[in-house]
Amino acid sequence: MVASVQTVAFEGIRACAVEVQVQISSGLPNFTIVGLPDKAVNEAKERVRSALSAIGMSLPAERITVNLSPADRPKEGSHYDLPIILALLAAMGVVPTDVVAEAVAVGELGLDASIRSVAGVLPAALYASGEGAAFFCPAASGAEAAWAAGCGIVAAPHVLALINHIRGKQILSVPEAEMMEETGTQLDLLDVKGQEAAKRALEIAAAGGHSLLMMGPPGSGKSMLAARLPSILPPLTPEEALETSVIASIAGQLAEGVIRRERPYRAPHHTASQVALIGGGAKAHPGEVSLAHAGVLFLDELPEFSRATLEALRQPIESGEAVIARAQAHVTYPARFQLITAMNPCRCGYMDDNEQACSRAPRCGLEYQSKISGPLYDRMDLFVDVPAVSAGDLSLPPPQEGSAEVAGRVAAARNIQYARFKGRAESGQAPTNAYADGQYLEEIAQLDDIGRHLLKQATVQFKLSARGYHRVLRVGRTIADLAGEETVLSHHLAEALSYRRVNRKMLLGRAKAAL
Repeated sequence: MVASVQTVAFEGIRACAVEVQVQISSGLPNFTIVGLPDKAVNEAKERVRSALSAIGMSLPAERITVNLSPADRPKEGSHYDLPIILALLAAMGVVPTDVVAEAVAVGELGLDASIRSVAGVLPAALYASGEGAAFFCPAASGAEAAWAAGCGIVAAPHVLALINHIRGKQILSVPEAEMMEETGTQLDLLDVKGQEAAKRALEIAAAGGHSLLMMGPPGSGKSMLAARLPSILPPLTPEEALETSVIASIAGQLAEGVIRRERPYRAPHHTASQVALIGGGAKAHPGEVSLAHAGVLFLDELPEFSRATLEALRQPIESGEAVIARAQAHVTYPARFQLITAMNPCRCGYMDDNEQACSRAPRCGLEYQSKISGPLYDRMDLFVDVPAVSAGDLSLPPPQEGSAEVAGRVAAARNIQYARFKGRAESGQAPTNAYADGQYLEEIAQLDDIGRHLLKQATVQFKLSARGYHRVLRVGRTIADLAGEETVLSHHLAEALSYRRVNRKMLLGRAKAAL
């Protein structure tokens, strides 16, 4: 007797079809799984055996062969437990073969026959919806699967409940999609005293999705500012919320299957490895750059990250994708994140303070800042100094303008960009100025005569690369959007140029003069 159930394997965020075939034939009792299973899939034999025992059944005293087709695709994870036991039950005649043959199933079995949640339920449900098939999943993941409209979702807490549902003896309730409620407990810019220049740079970065590097002594408020960036960002669009939730589901980080509209905020420690940041490992899991997709990736103490880890960021920053190439897999994850970084000017942190700086200043600052390569610096849109806050600023009352007021301006600027980029979504173009390409950027960031002359002079004087040239235009376009201007005027461009990093040769010249 042969029976089959459909399930999926994951390649990045894409669910690929896998057919679980079970054959019960005469011969010595044996239970074999073939089709490139990993250790977790092979261990399903014991979980299936115990689950059957828990519902008062046992494996047939015959030869049982489980084939995971296509056989040349690696199978990883515990979500194959449920389709294996369903196909086995169909081959034993316990459930109708025609009902389960076209269904898609994912779930892990407990020894007591409970069905436990697994990673990747949302993309699996989306696949089932696209195929027009029923979808069997754990009850704990029902809310997650419910976001995939168009498929009959059966979320069962126990194997026995699922059997009774398939046989028509019990009706399981249809799960409902859930959205996480806003808590209203986000950090607020009202907590930040002083640092008006840094607040302005943060607003521009939020409005256009630009990358930002903050440099200043310890305790000046760099991390404090970065932590408040989510409070001024607009909520995720429905498309972005679904895409970020698929990534979180693949990574097993979609808590209770509830989708949220708040943008992701990831802040890995500087000891994070390249695999942790970009993604990869034995199973090519998504890294921090993908988990921060459509949100914020904050790297504090930037020079303390390893050189190889930072250099690996260069490609995702430009393309919005993290490509993981392995001998047996070539996986692409979305990674359109907003990079916010912070660093001290030197190792001791007080290069500009003669009383606190070490004896090697300013040479120590040059060596410390040289840990970041020129190409990575060139990929930053905004550079801002965050000086130490004076005692006078700390004694002032809280500022009158907080995150709510800034968020209103950011939302208005984003709405202008969404309307401008409408119709370009088919090409995968992100609807923010930070991802405007060269030709289209020339159209939306046209300059007047004064602006063109100013940019030409700045390109020569600051030795701007072609990438730096276009990044100035993008920032200028965002500043104009914040002002509600259709044209990028010369003062918009001048402000954008003020956020460019001073050329390293100029810094070296200053250092030599100081020495």
